[in-house]
Amino acid sequence: MASAVLAAAARRRRVTPLLRRVRRSPPLVVGLVLFGALLLMAAFAPLIAPADPIAIQVSERLQPPSAAHLFGTDDFGRDLFSRVVWGSRLAVRLGTLSVLVAATGGVALGLVAGYYRGWVDNLISRLLEVVLAFPGELFAIAIIAVLGPSLDNLIVALGLFGWPGYARLVRGSVLSAGQREYVEAARAIGARASRVMLRHILPNVVAPVIILSATRFGGALLAGSGLSFIGLGVPIPQPEWGAIMATGRDYIGSAWWIVVFPGVLIATAVLGVNLVGDGLRDVLDPRLGD
Repeated sequence: MASAVLAAAARRRRVTPLLRRVRRSPPLVVGLVLFGALLLMAAFAPLIAPADPIAIQVSERLQPPSAAHLFGTDDFGRDLFSRVVWGSRLAVRLGTLSVLVAATGGVALGLVAGYYRGWVDNLISRLLEVVLAFPGELFAIAIIAVLGPSLDNLIVALGLFGWPGYARLVRGSVLSAGQREYVEAARAIGARASRVMLRHILPNVVAPVIILSATRFGGALLAGSGLSFIGLGVPIPQPEWGAIMATGRDYIGSAWWIVVFPGVLIATAVLGVNLVGDGLRDVLDPRLGD
């Protein structure tokens, strides 16, 4: 019983300074509010959306914003507010899974390259240089051109483009952490390489990976919306924000709401995620005082 109380007190001592740093970081607070709103919209989309996002009602086409249709309707009479709300689910799925794919491959290769060094490090580093030599958008377009436009293929394309950034970040952190006394001690007592990497080195690179992931989440939203806008991402009639904007470009003079409202959501979501990344960089920086 006493040990449990002491452990709880130790956890509170670690958490309290972190919470103070969060409160002292307005960008992080604002970013968490915006990102939290996006997550809530995605989680409760069936309850928030008043209509079927892909139901066609030709008699209601190109209706301006009103009490019946908060964001108006598109060229097929679909309720734009419902489409934007349901599109948040696609946005969260795209950002989360593409970042997960990139982080999984990048962290694994970065750990291996930084820990073993030598020819292993050289081989992985040359592979990184080859991938980074291609412009990111063109790399994603090439993959989608081969696999075909869909949400899953878009996730794969963005994930394959994103892993070199994680690998370079983790490799540098591992090279630094590998010189610490506790890592040398673990090696000296005969700990396996996998245990040293996962138990002693990986926890020290979690913070920079989280910060990078927040930034990459916003980048994935922008890239995914851009590719969907040109027809290489999520296909119509799926309610993806970039695809919705693409349907309204021919009516931007007479039905501006088809482009404006999804664009505002994209900008707000990306702003929120970027603010979270900037705030986390300040909060998780060990050089900052309590």
